[in-house]
Amino acid sequence: MSTQTTSGLAIETAGLVKTFGETRAVDGVDLAVPAGTVYGVLGPNGAGKTTTVKMLATLLRPDGGQAHVFGHDVVREADVVRGRVSLTGQYASVDEDLTGTENLVLLGRLLGHGKHAARTRSGQLLEAFGLSDAAGKQVKHYSGGMRRRIDIAASILNTPDLLFLDEPTTGLDPRSRNQVWDIVRAVVAQGTTVLLTTQYLDEADQLASRIAVIDRGKVIAEGTKGELKASVGAGSVHLRLRDPAQRPEAEQVLRLALNADVQLEPDPVALTARLGTARSDSAAEQASRALAELARTGITVDNFSLGQPSLDEVFLALTGHDTHDAHDSKDEVAA
Repeated sequence: MSTQTTSGLAIETAGLVKTFGETRAVDGVDLAVPAGTVYGVLGPNGAGKTTTVKMLATLLRPDGGQAHVFGHDVVREADVVRGRVSLTGQYASVDEDLTGTENLVLLGRLLGHGKHAARTRSGQLLEAFGLSDAAGKQVKHYSGGMRRRIDIAASILNTPDLLFLDEPTTGLDPRSRNQVWDIVRAVVAQGTTVLLTTQYLDEADQLASRIAVIDRGKVIAEGTKGELKASVGAGSVHLRLRDPAQRPEAEQVLRLALNADVQLEPDPVALTARLGTARSDSAAEQASRALAELARTGITVDNFSLGQPSLDEVFLALTGHDTHDAHDSKDEVAA
């Protein structure tokens, strides 16, 4: 089944709203998700991410606005939408008392595969996801990373046109997170569109070609990683001095030369200056001028580097808090 639409969009929403009592968990969300990509929805707990996904997957009915998946209305054409999507939620949905093989075969039969076809597909996925050795073990004996992998495997027994991954790596160790990331890349390489919700900035940075930043039910920024980073600053220059006694003077020189905030690092010879976007000169030109001014005043710099703003800095600049700050919302509870 083709994933393309005439507009080239897998998901298109306009003014999407969902309320729970007096709480507007989703408050006018507009999204345009290109087909065949990983699209990241980044935000803290309670931002409205899960509620948005559940509306797009036809599990919740919107209270306002419109949403289309491959051109099909999620309310009026819910059955058609369900036939083209799959959802992996925040918690494993497989049966812990069944083995990995039994879970996938059971789900395959429910999806219409014959007995032999279901077992064949199960074996293919278990091998592809590095779970063959655990195929005969009950899922309750799997590690967290293994559970996430078999959960995603269950989601693609029938290859969906659109896969919703709702915070798929929450609570996983770095190795397991990397394994899940590799699986996501492989799924997209096969032509599936992935909408990924996450509160992990590095996850969005690693996987998503475009990112919507959502906070308190609203999309507050959207774009490529580069566009979002450029929106909050040209970057930073990181310096290491030879003599820690010169750091107070270096701080003053940088502050005047760049007209920018300077941060003193825990390392007594290190400091970081944020570069501005409103200036006509580039980040490299600003850094060169600062280095020249330091040299003119006799301050020796052992090494320096230029860095783009991180997504962490982007989120902090946009919302005034980082993605791990919790705030009062009924999103995850009510949904």
